[in-house]
Amino acid sequence: MNVLLLGSGGREFTFAWKFKQSPLLTKLFIAPGNGGTDQFGLNLALNPEDFLEVKSAIIEHKIDLVVVGPEGPLVAGIKDQILADENLKSVLVLGPDKLAATLEGSKDFAKEFMVKYGIPTAAYKTFTAETLEQGYQFLDSLTAPYVLKADGLAAGKGVLILQDLIEAKKELNSMLTESKFGQASQTVVIEEFLEGVELSIFTLTDGENYVVLPEAKDYKRIHDGDKGLNTGGMGAVSPVPFAQGEFLEKVNEKIIKPTMAGIHAEGYDYSGFVFFGLINKGGEPYVIEYNVRMGDPETEVVLPRIDEDLLKLCADAAAGKLESRPLNLLSQTALTVMLVSGGYPESYEKGKEISGLETIKDGLLIHAGTKHENKQTLTSGGRVISCTAFGNSLEAAQKKAYQMASLISFQKKFYRKDIGNDLL
Repeated sequence: MNVLLLGSGGREFTFAWKFKQSPLLTKLFIAPGNGGTDQFGLNLALNPEDFLEVKSAIIEHKIDLVVVGPEGPLVAGIKDQILADENLKSVLVLGPDKLAATLEGSKDFAKEFMVKYGIPTAAYKTFTAETLEQGYQFLDSLTAPYVLKADGLAAGKGVLILQDLIEAKKELNSMLTESKFGQASQTVVIEEFLEGVELSIFTLTDGENYVVLPEAKDYKRIHDGDKGLNTGGMGAVSPVPFAQGEFLEKVNEKIIKPTMAGIHAEGYDYSGFVFFGLINKGGEPYVIEYNVRMGDPETEVVLPRIDEDLLKLCADAAAGKLESRPLNLLSQTALTVMLVSGGYPESYEKGKEISGLETIKDGLLIHAGTKHENKQTLTSGGRVISCTAFGNSLEAAQKKAYQMASLISFQKKFYRKDIGNDLL
């Protein structure tokens, strides 16, 4: 089959790498892709959120399956547009429709869904500029730290966790009346803070049946010890030692099953991935957020552990033919370390030459923010390259990943030195 993979990050590189191993694949097109994805297929210079560009690529390249990587096109309704087009009737799309994608596109919508289906989550209230004073009063009723979430998509940066009440009120005002996160913060969800350890669980579904993918733990803060600003993710580990046995049973019974039943009951056209952002609070799982696609950088450790034909699983899900069953998984630990541009997640420079790529012989070097220019590989984003290593123990995988990270060079390269330490 001919496959169009939408997206340009490390997540899409990992999908492309995995799809390339499938005997079902005829041709793979990645749009727009990055400086590494072209080793698996043809990069297409198009905007995944421009439906007319996507449509012309589907027709020109006789695409059978569209796999949507990032959230933007899903929340914008790319699936609805493809399914409604007479010329694209035979095309399969892996991803939820626009209504279902609101589970990620609106924090308030997701919270209402959780309450409706009895899924454990933090207590919350939602506010707009018109109800700012009530927002202040709600903050007064809480104890620190204070959690403020922009309702809409904010590229992973719309969540603030603040220790000081006065600062929390100032930030709430900034979000609601000064558009701190643009349109995304026209509505703000204020939550109680849940103390615990975060982790990510994923399912792949055809809307009714589903399979559970390996769990992962990612690291969002820029500095060691989970200090500093939130980023798109500085590294990840799978499996997660504490997320086994009884705890995973609780996740399955209290969160996954009622969520999947709710998606079915609501009648969403949902084929694709469900991301459960969870927190383990004293052995009890709570949902922090849903995403309607795979997480990044969790994908870089989750997909390599799936010991099956991922393209077949994706095609079956898109066609409504997925079988609910346990997946075959590799027992090895996968750990990834993200190399980022100096200054990220704030302003950073692009166009820095990357060297040492050819020295990596053991592990998976995953391009994220890279591009090819004049026979050079250059940085083109904040998160540049992810170094994924495998080992029979967490320690072994960690050691290999950091060996990989040390061999790659570019000006102002930065990475965390403690990925996985908290799990040892």
